[in-house]
Amino acid sequence: YLGYIDLRTLAILFSLMTIMAGLRRQGVFDRMGRALLARTGSTLQLVLVLVGLCFFGSMIITNDVSLLTFVPFTFVVLSGLAPDTRRALTIPVVCMQTIAANLGSMLTPIGNPQNLYLYGKSGMSMAEFLLLMFPYTVVSLLLLVGWAVAVCRKQASSCIGALPEQPNTTADRKIILLDAVLFAVCLLAVVRVLPYGVAFAAVLVCTLCADRSTLRNVDYSLLLTFVAFFVFIGNLGRIPAFSGWLQAILAGREVLVAVLASQVTSNVPAALLLSGFTDETAALIIGTNLGGLGTLIASMASLISYRQIARELPEEKGRYFKLFTLSNLIFLVILLAEWRIIGR
Repeated sequence: YLGYIDLRTLAILFSLMTIMAGLRRQGVFDRMGRALLARTGSTLQLVLVLVGLCFFGSMIITNDVSLLTFVPFTFVVLSGLAPDTRRALTIPVVCMQTIAANLGSMLTPIGNPQNLYLYGKSGMSMAEFLLLMFPYTVVSLLLLVGWAVAVCRKQASSCIGALPEQPNTTADRKIILLDAVLFAVCLLAVVRVLPYGVAFAAVLVCTLCADRSTLRNVDYSLLLTFVAFFVFIGNLGRIPAFSGWLQAILAGREVLVAVLASQVTSNVPAALLLSGFTDETAALIIGTNLGGLGTLIASMASLISYRQIARELPEEKGRYFKLFTLSNLIFLVILLAEWRIIGR
């Protein structure tokens, strides 16, 4: 059973989650968002920044951390707008932030958990991975900008007042610097310059010594999910009938099967499951990333935004769900059409 478990993926995933939890506790991402919003002067600029924070942020800090940070931040920012504008923008903006986080995260190996796992399994270089997902990322960005323009066309051209005051929290610059150094070490482990054990040990020891409480904010359930699926897939691979059946289904249809599987299991379990029965890892990378669009559970990160809506605007849950599903399906169809055209 221990042989089934990919220790490299677990070690790097734990390290990255710990670092991001530490930076988030220090308010780094909140300050970054406020600095950008301070330069906005119109509704369109505001929406582009809020959505862009999730899109570009997820490439580095993961889609989960982007949504955990910037969706609550969005509620604070929009509370300062006129009631009609706030009512018109909140649901569409949060919906598109969720899509943006799932789409932006597909560009990099560290953008989401399944990318980290599949990147390690594929043996690709960083450049090869970026080039694989770059066309889809560019089209996604264009779609998001077009959507923002469409949503804001009826809003006032300039309605942004002063931002709400920043919470009275003091950042520890030493912790931030330490996390930045550890993040660089993790990146070296991701691109295979350093052994993953070195990065894991450095993060664990430094965090225990300097910022122990951060360890409480790590998503251990995700790590346990990985362990369970590694063992589950290893066992399935020892059943010849099932193994042969799934390999036959996947042959030549890896992208579509990954997209469909993601709709009912979410894209992380889909990546873990399907990777055990095909060597076409590049196709799985595309399929599971595009498969994060669609249903509410296609990417588990999407539930973060839904919980925020349910907490802040419980009466709008139905409207959000409808808009989320429709928007996801539109984006998914367009990106699948792109995949067909470019023939990846």
